[in-house]
Amino acid sequence: MGTYVREYDAKLDSRNRITLRRAKYPFFHVREYEDGRILLEPRELTEPFRISPEDLQALDKAIEEMNNGYEPQVFDLSAW
Repeated sequence: MGTYVREYDAKLDSRNRITLRRAKYPFFHVREYEDGRILLEPRELTEPFRISPEDLQALDKAIEEMNNGYEPQVFDLSAW
């Protein structure tokens, strides 16, 4: 599995929870195996490639304008 950074013993509390010390992530995907092993993999609960409805609407409008022959105004940014 690779080298480990930290090793410690943990005990279940009265609600069957284990506290992870200095965890780098707030969410984990858990896999429990028949032999008692538990594998925790960090998870980020975000949708990094999701396009918002407002952005989709703006894209649809831009494509419609392009199909109708609209040419956008060119901006000269060299003065900035």
